Amino acid sequence: MTIQTMTTKVHTVGHLNEVQREVNRFRGEGYDANNIFVLTHDKERTARIAENTDAETIGVSDEGVGTAIANVFRSTGDELRAKMRSLGISKQYAEHLEREMDEDKILVIAWGGREYKNDEYDDTIYYYPTFGAF
Repeated sequence: MTIQTMTTKVHTVGHLNEVQREVNRFRGEGYDANNIFVLTHDKERTARIAENTDAETIGVSDEGVGTAIANVFRSTGDELRAKMRSLGISKQYAEHLEREMDEDKILVIAWGGREYKNDEYDDTIYYYPTFGAF
């Protein structure tokens, strides 16, 4: 089976109805339902939002076994940044987005399908709202 690679999109939202709108929009754009993720600073909240919006959480198959094992020993912030990095988000953007989640924001991510390791990142990711250059 071939995975169609699309541009990864990361939207930062504040409310559940915005999450649902973004999930529906990403599906309408052709993203596979299994590649639409939500992420918050709290695992239980992330799971609830994913369940209520038919989105996914970033799991072992998405982040890779090595990252998943290392996350057992990481702080919450480090774990969140590692999950984002595994989807191609650069270190600087991951740090910025983690601070947004500290402020109770929710990330809705339409992942393009390519796995990233170590310091690799995707410089074509679309962020909304847009951020200044890092």
